[in-house]
Amino acid sequence: TLGTQTDYRDGEAQTDPYSPEYVIPGGSVLELLTLATLTWGRGLPAGLAEVEMIERARERRAWEATLPAMDSASQIAKRRKMMDEMDRKEWDFREQEIEKLQEVQLEVLKKLLRKREENQNELDTKRLNDQWQNHQKSKEKKRKKIQRDSALMLRKLIAERKNVMGKLERRNIIKDYTDFGSQIYAPLSRTGYFPDNHSECYVVKNFYLNTYAGLCELEASLPRSVTEVQIKAPKPKCTITKTGFIKRTARLEVMLAQVHQALLEKKKAKELKKPLRFLEKEKPVPRPPTPILEQPSLEEEETELAVICLQKLLRGRAIQNVMFEGKEKRLELIQELRTTHTLQEDGQLLLKAEEQMTLALQQQRNLQMHKLSSVEKHLAREEGRVLANMFDFLSKELVRLQEERKIHAFVMLAERQRRMREAEESGLRQVEERQRQEEDKIFKQARQGDWWEGLSIDSYLEDIILSSVETTAEKQAREEVQRMAVEINDIAYEMESCRTRLQSEEIVAELVHNFMIPEAEKMFIREKVRQSQRKHIYAAHQIIHRGTE
Repeated sequence: TLGTQTDYRDGEAQTDPYSPEYVIPGGSVLELLTLATLTWGRGLPAGLAEVEMIERARERRAWEATLPAMDSASQIAKRRKMMDEMDRKEWDFREQEIEKLQEVQLEVLKKLLRKREENQNELDTKRLNDQWQNHQKSKEKKRKKIQRDSALMLRKLIAERKNVMGKLERRNIIKDYTDFGSQIYAPLSRTGYFPDNHSECYVVKNFYLNTYAGLCELEASLPRSVTEVQIKAPKPKCTITKTGFIKRTARLEVMLAQVHQALLEKKKAKELKKPLRFLEKEKPVPRPPTPILEQPSLEEEETELAVICLQKLLRGRAIQNVMFEGKEKRLELIQELRTTHTLQEDGQLLLKAEEQMTLALQQQRNLQMHKLSSVEKHLAREEGRVLANMFDFLSKELVRLQEERKIHAFVMLAERQRRMREAEESGLRQVEERQRQEEDKIFKQARQGDWWEGLSIDSYLEDIILSSVETTAEKQAREEVQRMAVEINDIAYEMESCRTRLQSEEIVAELVHNFMIPEAEKMFIREKVRQSQRKHIYAAHQIIHRGTE
């Protein structure tokens, strides 16, 4: 009652609200108790539907309070009429709720169908892509196999062309070992030799290089000069030898420094003494004197040209010999490259043609698939619409039939109870009237004379006999009606429980037939009436327009 503090969240505790005990004062009816059926998660917290239900219950109670009392025949008829109107309103409201529920179910069904259609389209696209990929892979395998077989056949043809006469040649071991492009130094993998096999045996596996502890131990074993960097100051270059002479490099550096300094000073002087260009006319720089070479003699010139020509010939011949040797060594490779190049060009042309063909086929297939998918979509949409309308109509008719049977059963029960009550009331009234008549007769007979005595006794006995006969007949008729009502209820319940699917379908078919054919006739008659009325409307319009004109 005071309060508690907890370490847990509200989501981890019990969230159902606590309903305390209550006591109802006598003679009072609380409106809150009418909502006792609503529980947490089943109507609570209240939403729009619960609020509408509460409002309808209030209106129902207010309407029940306005019902007239059952003290006269006119009040009973008025009460029955009001009850019939209220029942009609409730059935209309119930039909609206059923229609809303069916619309919601129809929307859910449409969403499920749309989702199933999208999933089916995705699955079909995935299957087509998988088939296309498999087809491409198989085609690529066939192409590689054809290229491999063609290369093999070309090599065989080249080998046969070399030995046209069919002479047997012995192996020249010296030529194989002197030629670095032979099978001794560069074996081909197609002959069964793979130089990369067992390459892991050449991998260096060392404890000091592969583990952290080995690296630490190796670093500790290295001298200090390896791990620590020592920087030594540069020593000045010694430009003078032990005998006192200056080195040639030193003299060149000094001369270059002097020339650089002189150039810098001359440049500065030019910048300082440079006059304005637009005030004084610049004098052109005098040209240096043209150098004159001594003309060599004809014999020396001819000798020099001959030597140069001889050098060119020797160098060209040497390069030609080197190229010829390389060509002889790699002759087989050159021939193989030439053959593969020609094959590659042909293969590329074939690949381009196949690619164009496959693109055309793919485009045609996409167009066909698009047409088929559009047709299937339209057909599925029409089928779904027709089926949905048919199922909706059948479900509504089935619900209406069931409700009609329930209403008929309720009407029969109410009618039986009404007859029983009327019979009880009429019996009590007849007993009272009979007692009153008996008392009146006794009083009259006591006052009348002897002449009236015999007549009054006969009439009295006749009245008693007639009343007993009427009472007995009414009692037997009431028992017979009750017995027939019980038998009819038992037969109806037994038929409802033992009804098969075929019988249900027959009932639904009869209902559809009985409902659709009159509706079609009504529509035909309405259209006929509308067409007949259209003439009169057209004539009236003409008269009105003529009058306004």
